[in-house]
Amino acid sequence: MDLFAPDLVPMRVLVTGGSGFIGSHVVDKLRERGHEPVVYDLRPSPWHELGPVPTVLGSITDREALEAALDGCDAVAHLAAVADVNDVHAEPEHAERVNGHGTVAVLEAARRAGVERVVYASTIWVYSDCAPEHVDESTLIAAPSHLYTSTKLAGELYCKAYQELYGLDYTILRFGIPYGPRAREAAVIPAFFNKALAGEPLTLAGDGQQSRKFVYVEDLAEGVALAFGEIAANRVYNLASDETVTIRQIAEAIQELVGDVEIVNTPARPGDFGGKTVSSERADRELGWTAATTFADGVRRYVEWRYDRAGIERTRISRGDEDVAMVA
Repeated sequence: MDLFAPDLVPMRVLVTGGSGFIGSHVVDKLRERGHEPVVYDLRPSPWHELGPVPTVLGSITDREALEAALDGCDAVAHLAAVADVNDVHAEPEHAERVNGHGTVAVLEAARRAGVERVVYASTIWVYSDCAPEHVDESTLIAAPSHLYTSTKLAGELYCKAYQELYGLDYTILRFGIPYGPRAREAAVIPAFFNKALAGEPLTLAGDGQQSRKFVYVEDLAEGVALAFGEIAANRVYNLASDETVTIRQIAEAIQELVGDVEIVNTPARPGDFGGKTVSSERADRELGWTAATTFADGVRRYVEWRYDRAGIERTRISRGDEDVAMVA
C-alpha cells in the first residue's frame, strides 16, 4: 500500500532554513517528489540555482515577511534554528529568539496565510533527561536541563497549541544527529575531517564514549518529505538510525579514512546528550521510513564529497600501503 501522499498530491512548500545543511537536502527531496519547494532563509542557497528554486530572503522572526512568502504555499517545512549546542550555550537569548519566537512566527504566519500543515524539525535531544533508557514517541518528556532542548521542546508545544486553538495541523520530527555532505564546519565529523587533513590531533570531550544516534542527511531529508502525507498529520516521529555510535568511533573512522592522527581526550562539555536507545519504529510503520545508510557508508560518502570539493585525490603512494591525500 502506498502511504506516501506527497507523491500523489504535488505541493508548494516553504522550507525555512532551506539554504542550510538539512534544509538544502529537503529542497532536493521535495523536488524529486514533484513538489515545488520555496527557500526561506537569510541568504541564498549555495547549493541551488536561484531560477529553478524560488528563494525569499528574510528573518525567521519576521512574521509579516513569512506570511508574504507563504502566499500560495500549501505547507511549511520549518527547519530554521540555532542548531549548534555550543552556539546556544554561548548566546542563549539569541537562540531562544530564533528557535522559540521564530517558531511562533512561522505558526502565526501559516495560520494567517491559510496554510494546512507545518512540519517542525525537533530533536531526539528532548529525551536527554528522561528516566527510561529505551524511548519512543510515547515516552513522557522530562523537564530539559539544556537550553537547546528547551527551545526545541517549546516549539513542539507551540505546534500542538496552534492545532488545538486554530486547527493548524502539524507534524513533529525528532531528528537524530545529522551528518553528511553540506554539514556546517563546526559539526563533529567535519571538524574531525579538517583536523585529520591538517595532521592535527582529534580531541574528544570526556572519555569519548558518549553515544549518538546519527542519521545520514539524505535519509533524514527523505523522512521530512514523507511527513507531508495525510497519515502524518498531528503525529510525532523519531527519525534516527538503529546504529549507536560513540564519539570515539567517529574519531577512529576519520583516522582510518583520512590520516593516522592522534586521538586525545579533553574535559566533558556541559549539557551533552545522554545516550538513549531511540526507537524509530513508528516512522517505519506509518511512513515507510528507515535510516537506510549505515554510519560507515555515510562517513565514507562525506569524506569522498569533501575530497571532491577540495579538488583532492586519494592516491596510493609508495610508503607501504598507506593512503595519502594528494592535491589533484
